[in-house]
Amino acid sequence: MRLLLQRVSSASVTVAGRVTGQIDRGYLLLVGFTHDDDEARLVWMADKVHGLRLFADADGKMNLGLDDVGGRVLVVSQFTLYGDAQKGRRPSFIDAARPELAIPLYERFITLLRERGLQVETGEFGAMMDVALVNDGPVTLWLEK
Repeated sequence: MRLLLQRVSSASVTVAGRVTGQIDRGYLLLVGFTHDDDEARLVWMADKVHGLRLFADADGKMNLGLDDVGGRVLVVSQFTLYGDAQKGRRPSFIDAARPELAIPLYERFITLLRERGLQVETGEFGAMMDVALVNDGPVTLWLEK
């Protein structure tokens, strides 16, 4: 599982002119899955996202988590995180999980985040999505398990 986390002031995802998910302060998560992802990886990643402290406290240090600031999460599927562009000019996506495997993983990951008390909005798996965001500082993390 690969995840790109962006700390945002706001973010939204639109499919065919319809907003499917929208948040204010929180994390935009672009998530991709591979063939051998399993429950243990999903649990680890949900715990990691929930536990990260990426918001500034009164002293300006990254010491506050989503729960502390009333933050929310926008989860967007992104199979291209498994794109391999080492050879040639067109990336290979052979390591990306096919939809029949990736969709249940995506749905389970969202459920795990919600079970941790997080407010979660989503994109639409497999759709052509327009994602808009306003960065909350230059905070972007790459997480992989």
